[in-house]
Amino acid sequence: MAKILMKGNEAFGKAAMVAGCRHFFGYPITPQSELPEYLSRELPAIGGTFVQAESEVAAINMVYGAGGCGARVLTSSSSPGIALKQEGITYCAGAEVPCVILNVVRGGPGLGSIQPSQSDYFMTTRGGGDGDYRTPVYAPASVQEACDMIIDAFDVAETYRTPVLVLLDGMIGQMMEPVDFEKERKVRKLPPKDWATTGTKGERKPNIINSLYLSPEILEEHNYHLQRKYDLIEKEEVQYEMDRTEDAELVFVAYGTMARVVKNCVNDLREEGYKVGLIRPKTVWPYPYQAFDEIPACKNLFVVEMSLGQMVEDVKLGSNGRYPVHFYGRPGGMVPEPKEIMARAKDIMGGVK
Repeated sequence: MAKILMKGNEAFGKAAMVAGCRHFFGYPITPQSELPEYLSRELPAIGGTFVQAESEVAAINMVYGAGGCGARVLTSSSSPGIALKQEGITYCAGAEVPCVILNVVRGGPGLGSIQPSQSDYFMTTRGGGDGDYRTPVYAPASVQEACDMIIDAFDVAETYRTPVLVLLDGMIGQMMEPVDFEKERKVRKLPPKDWATTGTKGERKPNIINSLYLSPEILEEHNYHLQRKYDLIEKEEVQYEMDRTEDAELVFVAYGTMARVVKNCVNDLREEGYKVGLIRPKTVWPYPYQAFDEIPACKNLFVVEMSLGQMVEDVKLGSNGRYPVHFYGRPGGMVPEPKEIMARAKDIMGGVK
């Protein structure tokens, strides 16, 4: 299997094509602009469709239309652009239109900066649109893992008829790493797209893609239907990694780029004799709450984020009061350094090895 060196944003585009995506609708914004630039060149070459829409709002509604026809469709943006797409995302969720949405996060709030951040956790995992809906959210920590998750995200979207988000940060989008697109992957048995608006040819009743239910009784039942789907996703699709947590007295919790930094901290602290480990959520919804049942020696949880502590809420839910939860993070595109994290960890442990 051959690995090729690619920039993250370009690799994400190739991963979508490998997954069978032939339609992209988006709008340029740093630090993800290389992704649409790549697809503007590569998609037409294989008979696909690339549209730079007039706005993020237009792009997500084009996704709604193409996804409603049963096509594999992708859009991407960064932070304020994803915020603009939220109405369209909730339409897709309500109408059960499968699609994949990439958020290459930058510092905020507002236009903020173009530096990498993890401050969109609330918006992405809690749902930025209206109504009782959830979306699966992947949180990869490398370019290879991002590509693997993007490919799987298209299958997950069609399996459950739902939008799927991939939460990245600007650092993963901008870095170059080797990627293998030929590795073996999980094969899912996908349901037929008998719901799609593909034309009746006089053989069936028309399909209607819609999220409007004027009868409160019908809308209530639709919400219960969606919730049953979300319950199944929580049961079947949660992913996480445990690193040396069997005897760890302090357990870090981090995702994405910060998990990579924290892994180095774990290695260095272990060499100094400290019993530390790491829980790394690979999906941040569904969140791996069960991971906190698998840390028998834990005395402290330590959350590290490129934000002011958004994932802390989920960690506290997973801990359920069993362990003190500590936090260290930096906002606005600032990346916590290993020496800062390690110093804080030693303070928490009281310098005891």
